[in-house]
Amino acid sequence: MNVINLIRQKLIKAPWLKYYKKEDRKIKVDDISIYEMLVKCSEGRDKLTAINYYGKLISYKTFLHLIDQAALAFQSQGIRKGDVVTICMPNTPEALVSFYAINKIGAIANMIHPLSGEQEIKDYLTSTHSVMLIMIDICYEKVKNIIKETDVYKTIVTSASDSMNFLLAFGYQITQGYKVKKPKRSEDYLYWKDFIRKGLTYHGKTEPNTTKDTPAVILHSGGTTGSPKGIVLTNGNFNALTEQAKIVFSHLGTGEKVLAIMPIFHGFGLGVSINAPLDLGCEVALIPQFNAKKFDKLIEKYRPNIMFGVPTLYEALINTKNDHLDLSMVKYMISGGDSLSSSLERRINVYLANHGAKITITQGYGMTESLAAVALAYGDANKPGSIGIPFPSNLIKIVKPGTQEELPYGEDGEICVHGPTVMLGYLDNEKETNEMLQIHKDGLIWLHTGDIGMMDEDGVIYYKQRLKRMIISSGYNVYPAYVEQIIEEHEAVLKCTVIGIPHPYKMEVPKAYIVLKNGYNPLTVKKSIKDHCKKNLASYAIPAEFEYRKSLPKTLIGKVDFKKLQEESRKDEK
Repeated sequence: MNVINLIRQKLIKAPWLKYYKKEDRKIKVDDISIYEMLVKCSEGRDKLTAINYYGKLISYKTFLHLIDQAALAFQSQGIRKGDVVTICMPNTPEALVSFYAINKIGAIANMIHPLSGEQEIKDYLTSTHSVMLIMIDICYEKVKNIIKETDVYKTIVTSASDSMNFLLAFGYQITQGYKVKKPKRSEDYLYWKDFIRKGLTYHGKTEPNTTKDTPAVILHSGGTTGSPKGIVLTNGNFNALTEQAKIVFSHLGTGEKVLAIMPIFHGFGLGVSINAPLDLGCEVALIPQFNAKKFDKLIEKYRPNIMFGVPTLYEALINTKNDHLDLSMVKYMISGGDSLSSSLERRINVYLANHGAKITITQGYGMTESLAAVALAYGDANKPGSIGIPFPSNLIKIVKPGTQEELPYGEDGEICVHGPTVMLGYLDNEKETNEMLQIHKDGLIWLHTGDIGMMDEDGVIYYKQRLKRMIISSGYNVYPAYVEQIIEEHEAVLKCTVIGIPHPYKMEVPKAYIVLKNGYNPLTVKKSIKDHCKKNLASYAIPAEFEYRKSLPKTLIGKVDFKKLQEESRKDEK
């Protein structure tokens, strides 16, 4: 029985459908790859700009040509269908070209943060069985120490300056590039241009025969437990999001501009702010490094029609105090990745109105396990404080936490999602996949998000809080259990507990409470512990504060009482 019949028979409640035109309530996802979808959507757009990188414009025709060249280069180096290739890059043309080229030949793109710690990079490579690495040169100092312990047989090295205009590239090299330690050219390390040349003499065919259900991308998240996991997403997941975006962003015309600040290794960045806009024929301005203090200058330079970002990004915008900033061209301003507080929402909307914008900020909801976007507060469903209604072909229900029992309208419970963007599962982790993806009595597979929310009688959803113990800092997920694990690997540390504490700009930052082993003194080891964190954790996961104690509070059953630490922290702030 299909979803439409279930809705007709009132076995599934979908009151939000009244907000959609009848023809928009269900999407059709073609049985093609992400690359093939881009080719299909690019027809007739040859001369339009696809990528704007520091003022260098790359047309759709050129972009597809670069992808095709890179696909041959990957094949020349032995990459075949089903192989995993890791991309450790910020938002650069080479990162995007690699992503689509890998997809074209039926390989799987494993996306990781270039600021990940040395141990994290090793874990990402080994857990996914990656055989090739595409990295930004600034990662070399970390990669060289661990690469021999992985299955990677070749590393492709890129620079932020590779696609810059000549003068800008020259300026980058004499101000920043010369400081970066890089590997010597060898069979193990190929530089980007040398790599592309390898493909010029390769004459094999590219016939991967992939489908919409073929695994295409691995993104990384902690899910509901906080332990890092690879999230396997299919071609169909990405293409479904494109089809949904065509309906949801119906006022976005071909050739309009998107500011891509959210990173390519983040589901919100890759799926929502880069891939879908490219399929819609937009001009995507890639921002590899974001400077909050110059956000207004970025907008003045690129004049975007749509912006995607986390709440801290928009907090930075209104703090620029630029009275002359013109926002009249903005058609959509989307906030996701974290909860948008009502006070910040009001301040942003006042700022928009005072700077010529005819729109208000729109809050969305999703998680990496559903390609970062499943609902959006837009149009008539944009009620204050809500995360809106499910995208076309998505279903959302609210259940009693820990059960599959659906709750009435107006009651708080766990948000569950069914739809075409829901992941295939966690990589090599059947137990947690089955916990997250559950078959309900209606016969559908539902993603149990671990988030608490409420649905009103119109089908509009309100996010309340996280069930999972997770810190969101500037939109990045920080998993306390993993940070604790890393800190406890230090020889001086007996026990560590990490909590989130408020931050005026980042919303939350980690704070570590540490108990040292006998014979160690905080004065003599605190620098060593900080250095250990810098080496093994991503920059955003490094605790902003370290507090040393003789003991940590315990619950009645003997576990560390992190809630009590949170309460103590709040009292200290007062």
